[in-house]
Amino acid sequence: MRKKVTAAHLEEFMKTLASGIAQPARIFLVGGATAVLLGWRESTIDIDFKVEPDSDELFRKLPLLKERLQINVELASPGDFIPELPGWRDRSRFIRQEGNITFLHYDFYAQALAKIERGHEVDTRDVNELIGRGLVEPQRLLKFFGEIQGQLYHYPAIDCCGLQGSSEAVTSRLDQD
Repeated sequence: MRKKVTAAHLEEFMKTLASGIAQPARIFLVGGATAVLLGWRESTIDIDFKVEPDSDELFRKLPLLKERLQINVELASPGDFIPELPGWRDRSRFIRQEGNITFLHYDFYAQALAKIERGHEVDTRDVNELIGRGLVEPQRLLKFFGEIQGQLYHYPAIDCCGLQGSSEAVTSRLDQD
């Protein structure tokens, strides 16, 4: 059975993954990893991330690293579930540099919209934290939804009207607080 991922595990993961990597790359951490590193969750079930550019060198290290740390690791990001938000790379927040690897938090707005789309209780809490900590502005979140709304047909599992309603409900509820 795999361990829950704590901040200490994330630190070790970043250092170990980056060690000995020759080619520069960027790793965008997502979801629970963001929540743990920013301190509103003590742990998460896995480390979700996106790598740019694709790197066989990095990918080959993942199975051994997973076993060594006894953690779950997945290549997953908001762009796998919703259309990529324009400018998401520029809004991704720097975490640290380890050797040739730059670690960043994947754009908080994209994370929030993907979490709203999933709609799980933990995702709702995460969105509330992102907004409550000033990392996501509710009206700007709705603006970004509007920018991708016309591309949602590429994601047939998404209920466009439902996502719009959920996004509006989250932001209006928080505007009232």
